[in-house]
Amino acid sequence: MRSRAKTAPNALFQIAEQQQGYFTAKQATEVGYRLGSQAHHVKSGNWVRVERGIYRLARFPQSSEEQLVIYTLWSRNRAGDPEGIYSHQTALSIHELSDLNPAKLHMTVPCAFRRSAKVPKILVLHRASLNEKDVERRQGFAVTRPLRAIVDLVATESISQEMVEQALTEGRQRGLITGREISELRHQGQFPKWFDKLLFQSKR
Repeated sequence: MRSRAKTAPNALFQIAEQQQGYFTAKQATEVGYRLGSQAHHVKSGNWVRVERGIYRLARFPQSSEEQLVIYTLWSRNRAGDPEGIYSHQTALSIHELSDLNPAKLHMTVPCAFRRSAKVPKILVLHRASLNEKDVERRQGFAVTRPLRAIVDLVATESISQEMVEQALTEGRQRGLITGREISELRHQGQFPKWFDKLLFQSKR
């Protein structure tokens, strides 16, 4: 029978592969690595420490989306499950639906989200309960769907009406926003008159 020590690297690779090469100290421990062994693996060149408790397999290719994965792992709860979902300006940027290039990463977390560690300066946290249908799961991170991102931005008055129209129009043209989604949204609540009119026009 193969020892746990021999299978630990394979198990860790399988986890890291789903997270673009990244993993947490807790995940490494759960597959068989000893507590407190992180420094040894970093010194030996097998792991790269990127944040407190977050590492990357040194031989795994770096990704253009690595920041998104790193701060998703930062948002993990005590059980080790990530709770942060990219939203607002960051979501539109991920979907390539606007010319926005936000300097910070906007992330929505549950209302009860708590972390003892200080929030990284690059993050802007929004608190809300998201419906799973408003969330898109990607490799190592999650992001709100385009229409939800637009609604969040309208609610916080974070972008101009012109930018909202641009995002809606392009989202419809690319099939990222459907007429059915717009119809369901218009029945859910009250919106500013200009936005409701824009939704009506976009549905056609």
